[in-house]
Amino acid sequence: MPISPSSSAQAAREVVAQRLREVRKGAGLTVTDLAGRCGWHHAKTSRIENARTAPTATDIRLWCRACDASDQVDDLIAQSLHAESMYTEWRTQVRNGLKALQDSAVQFFHETQLFRVYSSSLVPGLLQTEGYAAGVLGLSASFRDLPVDDSPEAARARVDRSRVIHEPGHKFVFVVEEAALRYQVCDADAMAAQLGYLLTAGALPQVSLGIIPMAAQQRSQWPRETFHVYDDSLVSVELVSARVKIAQPSEIRLYLKAFEQLRSMAVYGAEARALIVKAIDALH
Repeated sequence: MPISPSSSAQAAREVVAQRLREVRKGAGLTVTDLAGRCGWHHAKTSRIENARTAPTATDIRLWCRACDASDQVDDLIAQSLHAESMYTEWRTQVRNGLKALQDSAVQFFHETQLFRVYSSSLVPGLLQTEGYAAGVLGLSASFRDLPVDDSPEAARARVDRSRVIHEPGHKFVFVVEEAALRYQVCDADAMAAQLGYLLTAGALPQVSLGIIPMAAQQRSQWPRETFHVYDDSLVSVELVSARVKIAQPSEIRLYLKAFEQLRSMAVYGAEARALIVKAIDALH
């Protein structure tokens, strides 16, 4: 079972905190001693060592200098930056609008060769039509009380970004729970258009589209949080409050194991198309 993304991010912070604590103790300094040398209150030292406050690069430099451990500065800063990048709050990501969030991934998508996507609740973004995407992003904008709702522009940007699916040099493996075909996040016409597009996109040679039937028996995995695996180097997990980026090889392996088990429960080809057509018929 994959580690909770939020727990994973916190664990990474705690590793940095533990290393800083060991550096301080190795220098024979108390919490108060170190605070005095760094020029801050001893409570800050405690917050950093207990992973309640993330140290800045300057904090780490001062800490190591105070402990005569400047040779560890670069490694500790890199480790700390990685820990913080694992957990990026949605409110930070959407500060410049939903369209900017879509645009930010364009170059990364061009560079990725193998996309593996599991979705339990929505049609994956790379397969979304503009009408469906506008519904999804409109709900997101409303939920987050964004000062400016640019969901229509963001939907167009999402569709533009998804054109990578037609570029040579990429392969896409999608595994979607059947229930995701039934959640009406847009009006019936837009929903029908979206499901119709799945029939077309699923037939592309570079695309593998599997649907896990709601009636699947003896599941080896229960429905999980939506996650994306980019090549074998990065997992992105979507939570209510954050998008978590996971780069730890051992955790990536767990997500790949989960993905393969989920993929093995899916149906493909004519059976998958039959489930999509069934969802279209249910709209009328």
